Amino acid sequence: MLSGVRVVSFTHFLQGPSATQLLADVGAEVIKVEPPSGAFERTWSGPDAFLEGDTSVFFLLGNRNVRSLTVDLKDPAWLEVVLKLVAEADVLVESFRPGAMDRLGLGWSRLHELNPRLIYCSLSGYGSDGPYRDRPGQDVLLQSMSGLASATGSASTPPTPVGASLVDQHAAVLGAFGILAALHGRERSGVGSLVESNLLNAALDLQIEPLNYFVNGFTGIRSESGISSPYYKAPYGVFATSDGHLTLSLNSLETMAAVLEDPWFAEVGEHRSYERREEVNERVAQHLSQQPTDHWEQLFARHRVWFAPVNTYGDVVADPQVRHNKSFTTFEHPEAGTVTVLAHPVTYDGVRPGVRHIPPDLGAANEDVLRTLGYDSDQVELLQSSILSRRASR
Repeated sequence: MLSGVRVVSFTHFLQGPSATQLLADVGAEVIKVEPPSGAFERTWSGPDAFLEGDTSVFFLLGNRNVRSLTVDLKDPAWLEVVLKLVAEADVLVESFRPGAMDRLGLGWSRLHELNPRLIYCSLSGYGSDGPYRDRPGQDVLLQSMSGLASATGSASTPPTPVGASLVDQHAAVLGAFGILAALHGRERSGVGSLVESNLLNAALDLQIEPLNYFVNGFTGIRSESGISSPYYKAPYGVFATSDGHLTLSLNSLETMAAVLEDPWFAEVGEHRSYERREEVNERVAQHLSQQPTDHWEQLFARHRVWFAPVNTYGDVVADPQVRHNKSFTTFEHPEAGTVTVLAHPVTYDGVRPGVRHIPPDLGAANEDVLRTLGYDSDQVELLQSSILSRRASR
């Protein structure tokens, strides 16, 4: 769908690479610009997860379908290469700290003048200016400062971040969304634009419901009985069974009275289900603790109760709906062997985009990109030798 769109990517960590991978999955030509030492995620992986050949799983999960161009931005000859590349590009995406691209001579003002049709997307922690501009932006830090951690968990537990980098990923999706909107706008105006997405905005956007309740005067309280939202009525949240756990969501008290054969729920009355939510949740917990998970799953399924199992990652990978949706994909890597990663999250005419190109070796596209930009064999050899020299000196 984005065939013919060229994206120049100055990104690292997760937010930036994930955003550009979304674009690459649907056909954009994404050229990942890396220093001679390679992007950060080539040598880092959260739980030290490296496959054969010291291949970082963290790198593999966010860099499929892209090409790698290794450059030395301290070398004027390589800066000229990048400027030529940007002059012909449709999109530039960067996830450096605010001001870094300006210091490199690659800021929005200069590149907009060079290529007025360029969409320039800046991904950051807090935005390009403001009092937190220079703070480090990282997922769990934003979960904390955005209120997400303090809203998670029961009343007796400390603030609790969720177990995934959801702020990074949501910011990536918002960045990709902004780029697509700007590309559409350019079709009408003929002029590019500056797009910004940041972790703070993403963390707040994830909380569109509770934050809007709060700013309009409704103050929620974390539940002692484990209701997983300060703002939702009971029964809601995770409940222990005699051999595991189940989650219930948005079921009326009339439904619970009928399914659990307990008229107490109906006596409480739907209009008081928030006011008396702790009592309701505790009563549900008493019932569910008496029987195993399988018993409740079968009963709830028959009565169309809204419920879900509390799956481990092993359960998720084996889940029949996840498998039916083809949510994971595999590819063969020359060093790491068979690699499994999450697939592109959207289908188009019932099909998920596949892996056209595996995550690239460092600088694999150098010669091809240089020749495409008009450099002859001698110039290519000279530029390449300068990169090898820089790499050897590190």
